[in-house]
Amino acid sequence: MIAAQTALETRMLLRNGEQLLLTVVIPTLLLVLFSTVDVVDTGPGEAVDFLTPGVLALAVMSTAFTGQAIATGFERRYGVLKRLASSPLPRWGLMTAKTASVLVTEVLQVILLTVVAFALGWSPHGDPLSVLLLLVLGTAAFSGLGLLMAGTLKAEATLAAANLVFLLLLVGGGVIVPLDKFPQGAQDVLGLLPISALSDGLRDALQHGAGTPWGDLGILAVWAVAGLAAAAAFFRWE
Repeated sequence: MIAAQTALETRMLLRNGEQLLLTVVIPTLLLVLFSTVDVVDTGPGEAVDFLTPGVLALAVMSTAFTGQAIATGFERRYGVLKRLASSPLPRWGLMTAKTASVLVTEVLQVILLTVVAFALGWSPHGDPLSVLLLLVLGTAAFSGLGLLMAGTLKAEATLAAANLVFLLLLVGGGVIVPLDKFPQGAQDVLGLLPISALSDGLRDALQHGAGTPWGDLGILAVWAVAGLAAAAAFFRWE
């Protein structure tokens, strides 16, 4: 039942034009645009080497947080979640299927963005295991926050808030603009955000070939535990 629901959730996501715009088109366009046009000073080295880790982090956020929050919020509003919760599929099974659907979508995103990045001249380094840990913890953190928003706010409020957060974190989360371009006080705060931890951790691993970014992994783990726990405690099914 979980596998069938996962397949259904994935098909619904891939057939939704707005979701595809958010999860696939925008990250790809940002990667191509800022890698080929000298708009933002990304520091020494090729722009694509700086941008690719940040865009991968943005893709995770767009799917696990923004897309999932909006879709789940409207499913809750129209009573879809309530009906599914009364089916033989248990509630935990439904949430598991949603999470699995997010992971399937992210795999497709990572493959697409990696192909585009290589075509633009990307030269990655680092430990694949560290990258995998960052992506998994980042997905857990953003998924928990997305479900928390979808389960506590009205659908329209979720739509507005999720898109606003997406735009704010795109600008201030180290995705396109390096955090060192901000004042020191702002850097200290922005560095604690999940998008910043995911971007910086992926950048350390893929651009600089550094060891396991334990600090960034720790930040993501805290957000993941807090977000999922809050979602489990406060999520309303109707």
